[in-house]
Amino acid sequence: MEVKARAPGKIILAGEHAVVHGSTAVAAAIDLYTYVTLRFPLQSAENNDRLTLQLKDISLEFSWSLARIKEAIPYDPSTLCRSTPTSCSQETLKSIAVLVEEQNLPKEKIWLSSGISTFLWLYTRIIGFNPATVVINSELPYGSGLGSSAALCVALTAALLASSISDKTRGNGWSSLDETNLELLNKWAFEGEKIIHGKPSGIDNTVSAYGNMIKFCSGEITRLQSNMPLRMLITNTRVGRNTKALVSGVSQRAVRHPDAMNSVFNAVDSISKELAAIIQSKDETSVTEKEESIKELMEMNQGLLQSMGVSHSSIEAVIQTTVKHKLVSKLTGAGGGGCVLTLLPTGTLVDKLVEELESSGFQCFTASIGGNGAQISY
Repeated sequence: MEVKARAPGKIILAGEHAVVHGSTAVAAAIDLYTYVTLRFPLQSAENNDRLTLQLKDISLEFSWSLARIKEAIPYDPSTLCRSTPTSCSQETLKSIAVLVEEQNLPKEKIWLSSGISTFLWLYTRIIGFNPATVVINSELPYGSGLGSSAALCVALTAALLASSISDKTRGNGWSSLDETNLELLNKWAFEGEKIIHGKPSGIDNTVSAYGNMIKFCSGEITRLQSNMPLRMLITNTRVGRNTKALVSGVSQRAVRHPDAMNSVFNAVDSISKELAAIIQSKDETSVTEKEESIKELMEMNQGLLQSMGVSHSSIEAVIQTTVKHKLVSKLTGAGGGGCVLTLLPTGTLVDKLVEELESSGFQCFTASIGGNGAQISY
């Protein structure tokens, strides 16, 4: 049997960093996906006693005997309940880490360890100790702030849950899960994100699971329904960043200048709320007028992010290049590198811009904003 699943990445349209200080943030799904294919062998097949993970886009494969997994991971059949997501204990995580270490990851790929640990946890909790080959490939650059880890958790969980759905309607296209399974999927994916990030906000996995857009404030997530098409050029600066250090830097600045920084956070909150209202609006305002308003809000948000100290010379280089083409850009996510969003109003041609950015060493993607969430195919 073969099951396929896909889950989108995400961008922060407005509110990054300020959200940590109580402001509203708006995030959206993008049509760049992580794909997971789950294959169960026939009883007579040679590999029916192994669990194999293939990371296609980075040409790596890992394989464990089921006997070794059972030996390492505590297992009580009575506790296996796919309908009740549970957190991975520190003791179990240590046992899983040993299984990962035994695969002798290349030093330059050691950052994959937490993702592989997440794979082993989600697989054994949802499927149990059954043989399979799991193939993963992604259109999302790793570690660039586009939600690649959440997309992995969501797509993997979708495939695992879909494998046990009794009504497997076969077709050529992708289909979405029902609300009950989406909620279950999102909870399991959040547990996976905890293994990778420690204390994630839940924004990334929620956007990836449900798609479209969400508004997030003080721990409360509200799903939004977009009523206008949006396209963005996403430019990966290829500059790595330390998210914890950037978040800490903003907090320290807020301690040194509380009144000024509170004004900044309040301004970001207003921008996020206005952006959400424009995107959801069903009034007679033309798409062109809405795009113009979004451009101004993005421009203001970027200025405020600069005042928080989270921009970077690579980000500014991208912004200056897009300004020459009369387009507006802002960083997305933690800043300090990572990715930059450029709004593409209806009819915008980007070939020359992309050529200019890529000649400077940047990586470009064009994406539609606010599309589908997790989907499955049999």
